[in-house]
Amino acid sequence: MVLKKAKILVIDDDVDVLTAIRLLLKPLVNEIVVEKNPNNINLQIESKKFDLIILDMNFNGLVNTGNEGIFWLNKIKKFNPNIAVILMTAYADIDLAVRGLKEGASDFLIKPWKNEKIINTIISILKSEKKKETSKNHFSANSLSIIGESDVMQDVFLKINKVAPTDANVLILGENGTGKDLIARALHENSNRKNKPFVKVDVGSLTATLFESELFGYKKGAFTGANEDRKGRFETANGGTLFLDEIGNISLGQQVRLLTILQNRQVTPLGSNKPIDIDIRLICATNENPSVLADEKRFRKDLIYRINTVDITVPPLRDRNTDFNLLTKHFVTIYEEKYNKGPFEINPDFLKKLKKHDFPGNVRELQYVLERAIIMADGNQLKSEDLVFSSIERPTQKTNPQTLNLDDLEKNAILTVLEKHKGNISKSAKELGITRAALYRRLEKYEL
Repeated sequence: MVLKKAKILVIDDDVDVLTAIRLLLKPLVNEIVVEKNPNNINLQIESKKFDLIILDMNFNGLVNTGNEGIFWLNKIKKFNPNIAVILMTAYADIDLAVRGLKEGASDFLIKPWKNEKIINTIISILKSEKKKETSKNHFSANSLSIIGESDVMQDVFLKINKVAPTDANVLILGENGTGKDLIARALHENSNRKNKPFVKVDVGSLTATLFESELFGYKKGAFTGANEDRKGRFETANGGTLFLDEIGNISLGQQVRLLTILQNRQVTPLGSNKPIDIDIRLICATNENPSVLADEKRFRKDLIYRINTVDITVPPLRDRNTDFNLLTKHFVTIYEEKYNKGPFEINPDFLKKLKKHDFPGNVRELQYVLERAIIMADGNQLKSEDLVFSSIERPTQKTNPQTLNLDDLEKNAILTVLEKHKGNISKSAKELGITRAALYRRLEKYEL
């Protein structure tokens, strides 16, 4: 697939060489461009984005130093230091080619080449470059990846890097569809417990009876239908990580039971009087607003302190503007391969229509929308008409504010932005469209 999408430029003053490479690669790649005159290199790479350049080492009658390839390699790297370059050389020029590698070339090919060798070399370099390109914006979570180049996602990655190696309990906050489960897996996969179990439980969906039996286990005969001993999720996760999703939805009674277990580091299965020691790293997640968790009528503060040694807030898609194109390309690539279609070009109208949608379902909704578009698309271009938004994905209607008093509206806006940016005055002032000094005056005015 990486070869099929590639755009390659070949520069050589030998027409026979250009013809041979073009005939070899044309059926395999997205586009192959050949150029006889190296003086046109800048023109070529300015007018089109190439994934790879194949560059001859010698051009008759040009620089005439025996280092022509190095000269043009440096020109290319000066224009775009990230572009991959393969040097082509004769046997006598191998020392020069090795020097080229030190100057930034990705590899070199010896003339005459074997077709299988040149194809494998190109595939290897393209895969390597793709990995380098994505590594800056991906955080590995086992077979999955968290993608983001925005400042808010870089903050999330930084927290994962710092927290993952510890045994600190983590509370992950975020709306539905933002990828809280991916964050939990990333924490586990980058911890010292990565070779031990990772056990996920949606505790918010458990009834009082199931809560006990699922989490703590039971002994044979403990209740009707208990025909054999069964380990609870705490015991199953022993030595590893226990991920309790939707923790904000459990009842106060369930919170008390959970708090006791976390304090004593022991569970007692139903039908037994013998406690079992547990050694787990606890990660919890909820889509509840932090203000709900701060309400003692809804959630016990002593439990919050237990599960929230560190909190990680996963931003909604609407706050990740610079990640939108990155995520779109990522999911398009996934579904191209899944449905054996493409490679697709993304029409500007397609992207424009996509960005206009509110995406209340966040990244998960974007993923499903793009999968549907790939399925519906004809040809190799994604067009705006390929986008169909389901009625269940329509944005929630915004309610009118409870007050129209200007001071109250301004105060609420300031509080909202400050909470979003975690008290950062510079970022808050920028979003509000005022100076830092003006924001400080308003903070003093409203005694915030």
